Amino acid sequence: MSKKINTALIGFGMSGEFFHAPFIDAHPDFNLIKVVERHSARSKELYPYVKVVKDYKEVLIDEEIDLVVINTPNYLHYEMAAGALEAGKHVVVEKPFVCTSREAALLIEIAKRKNLVLSVFQNRRWDGDFLTVKKIIENRLLGRLVEFRSHFDRYRNYIKPNSWKEQPHPGSGLLYDIGPHLIDQAVVLFGKPETVYADLRSLREGSKIIDNFEIILSYDKLKVVLNSGFLYKQPLVRFALFGTEGTFIKNGLDPQEDTLKTFGYNNSTGWGTEPEEMWGELNTGVNGLNFKGKIETEAGCYQKYFENIYDAVTGGKELAVKPEEALATTRIIELALESGSKKMAVGYN
Repeated sequence: MSKKINTALIGFGMSGEFFHAPFIDAHPDFNLIKVVERHSARSKELYPYVKVVKDYKEVLIDEEIDLVVINTPNYLHYEMAAGALEAGKHVVVEKPFVCTSREAALLIEIAKRKNLVLSVFQNRRWDGDFLTVKKIIENRLLGRLVEFRSHFDRYRNYIKPNSWKEQPHPGSGLLYDIGPHLIDQAVVLFGKPETVYADLRSLREGSKIIDNFEIILSYDKLKVVLNSGFLYKQPLVRFALFGTEGTFIKNGLDPQEDTLKTFGYNNSTGWGTEPEEMWGELNTGVNGLNFKGKIETEAGCYQKYFENIYDAVTGGKELAVKPEEALATTRIIELALESGSKKMAVGYN
């Protein structure tokens, strides 16, 4: 019989409701038994069997809990993750990992000392478009890659009221919200950069946070450009790859988020697939063969993240999202802030 992992969610906002609870509930070997909600009991409406508590410390002292998933405001991640690890719990932290690389290193030390699993929810490694891009690069379908562009656009031309994300807390702003997705994907594909350059701006009227950024990561003979902002009413290209032998262009975002928010998770055949009109365009010539046309987008599946967490906790399988990788992403965010302040490129260190 498979071991069941008793799981607690700390926080039940958008991330907890749509990105964590549905997949934990759908996995036959996870038991979602406790949820921390300070101001409501939304989780119990959706999952009547859970116990709702107000204080996350009630999770820490619960000896039944094996795994804690942290979905709180970013500036609380370190304190809560450290407390859970010290209490002997495996931990998954919603991105961003933490606010500083020092905090990331300290959490990694605690997890190693306690022999516990520590991971960060970088779900967009399982976006179908990213999986497709990864295959194109691995198979050198563009020859030697020389430029990689990744754009994650949103449109909200006003300041969202009563949102901690709109306040100048540590870890707030788009650089910590969308930045970890784009940076993590770049680190997965290319490793740590040689230099980091960032243009960071607050473009909406009254904005107190960074709400637009462009980050350029420099590698040997490769330029990586990462963009996000709140004022893109007409989204730009999601991925653009340029190589010595060809180009790949992909529009539109992976459909899983919209599906989760509209219909929930159903684990059915066809989950995470894109309609043909959203497939990317490949124009290349490799080994004497020329090709120009659409290529099918890989099916995305966020559930694979939780499958890996289960295997890591119960069988010691290698983590798909290692905390050391999340530390590198956090360090690049710090260097982007330094670069934006100095208005110059800075070396990775």
